[in-house]
Amino acid sequence: MKLSELAGEKFSTDPEITGITADSRFVEKGFLYAAIKGENADGAKFIPQAEQNGAAAVLGALGVSASVPTISDPEPRRRLSQLAAKFYEKQPGFVAGITGTNGKTSTALFAAQLWSLLGEASGSIGTLGAAGKNFHTPLQHTTPEPVTLHRVLAEMAGAKISHVAMEVSSHAISQYRADSVKFSCAAFTNITQDHLDYHGSFDAYFDAKARLFSELAPQGATAVVNADGEGCNEIIKLTKARGLKVMTTGLDGRDIRLVRFNPQPTGMNAVVEARGKTYDTFVPLVGAFQLENVLLAAGIVIASGAEAKNVLPHIANLAGAPGRMELVGEVSDAGVYVDYAHTPDAIATALRAIRPHASKKVVAIIGAGGDRDQTKRAAMGMSASELADKVIVTDDNPRNEDPAKIRQDVLAGCDSAVEIGDRREAIGTGVSMLREGDVLLVMGKGHETGQRIGDKTFPFSDVEEVRAAIDRRQKEIGR
Repeated sequence: MKLSELAGEKFSTDPEITGITADSRFVEKGFLYAAIKGENADGAKFIPQAEQNGAAAVLGALGVSASVPTISDPEPRRRLSQLAAKFYEKQPGFVAGITGTNGKTSTALFAAQLWSLLGEASGSIGTLGAAGKNFHTPLQHTTPEPVTLHRVLAEMAGAKISHVAMEVSSHAISQYRADSVKFSCAAFTNITQDHLDYHGSFDAYFDAKARLFSELAPQGATAVVNADGEGCNEIIKLTKARGLKVMTTGLDGRDIRLVRFNPQPTGMNAVVEARGKTYDTFVPLVGAFQLENVLLAAGIVIASGAEAKNVLPHIANLAGAPGRMELVGEVSDAGVYVDYAHTPDAIATALRAIRPHASKKVVAIIGAGGDRDQTKRAAMGMSASELADKVIVTDDNPRNEDPAKIRQDVLAGCDSAVEIGDRREAIGTGVSMLREGDVLLVMGKGHETGQRIGDKTFPFSDVEEVRAAIDRRQKEIGR
């Protein structure tokens, strides 16, 4: 593609553009190099390296200088999204963007599963990567940077995937990564405290999430909102002000209403009402909050044109997302679960959800990440202390901070907790505490398979460690 066609403007020389990247190390002959200013480095400093590697053009902020044709823009991140979308062109026919603090991953996977059960070629993009039938690509970020995102969307479209549910993070929205995605639907889970280290304030964090509805969802798109989620009223108000169609789901939902539910050992009985019809079903998932995610996903699928009468019976066939209230095993007639909860609200939600599945004590293991929002740590401890019978505070990706200091920050909210820095030992201790009727909930990592210490990531899986601890415990008690 010629640079003039890609950028929509004329240049004194008009090179053929063969690729786009924002990393000068990956520039090849004919590439457009996006000189983006990041948190740790300014891409403009690497323009000479990009030119040496064969860059045919450069994108940068106003005043950018290079020996090759340049595109200057007051918002180079937004322009990069536009250029990536133009370069890769194809996108699946129906893309749903899902934002919120908690529940994005599960909602995206549930929507993809429901479409698949209806016979649609579907996929998802998010924390667990980009996936669909005969398609899987690992991703470094929940919402990839624009070049990767549009390459993946084009590849999914090329693989005949027609329906995609995509997680859209607040970082991505703030950095314009998703600005040129052709959203047919925007969905909202909830909003609670998180990422204040990046956004600076809760209001700025909310504004980033809200931009999916106020700007990115085009006229004609449908907004699907979890009416039980914090922040839903504000999202509904601004969406209606734009004249978009709004669907609401949940206990307070208007379009898909959860009438009642009853927790069972392996899931929940639920009665759901939609379009004047009542559905009495069993949902094979643990945790009332999962019903919020399920019904939001059903709303997304209905917004894509499916009939409620065809969608809702299939919620009985859904499988949970890896590391989200995942039952890993049992020991001494006690269940051990792993969950991704790593915010005060998510910890509280997970513990409230697991409580009906424990006839006796609930044991919780928590930890806070380093180089992240420090203001939430004591609140995380407080949530665990208030809702669990026993709490163990351990390490969870300390990164470049002192792990002991992080633990002390968490313990400020739960001074009666047991402190065990080594996460493997903490899990083993938690498993050894269990008696008949108890439940252990290991929170923080979920599906992750590494522990970030300093600048290195060491192999570590909560799921695998739980299995190993259960095996050791069963040998100890002779089972």
